[in-house]
Amino acid sequence: MPRYLIAHPKGKQSEDILVEDEHLTLAIHGDWAVLTDQHGPCIAVPAHTGATITRIDDEPEPAGA
Repeated sequence: MPRYLIAHPKGKQSEDILVEDEHLTLAIHGDWAVLTDQHGPCIAVPAHTGATITRIDDEPEPAGA
């Protein structure tokens, strides 16, 4: 399942956010990172915030496990 950690620089007022959904996708639109699910955009992060977005999915289980 896609899982993304949105981490803000230390000292900023925003808190880190963990987002996960089986339909979640990440796209870059101009100066914005946009997370979208099957219903449309759900989170948009402007580049000027200095936040990082890291995909942190769990490792898939080996076949036959």
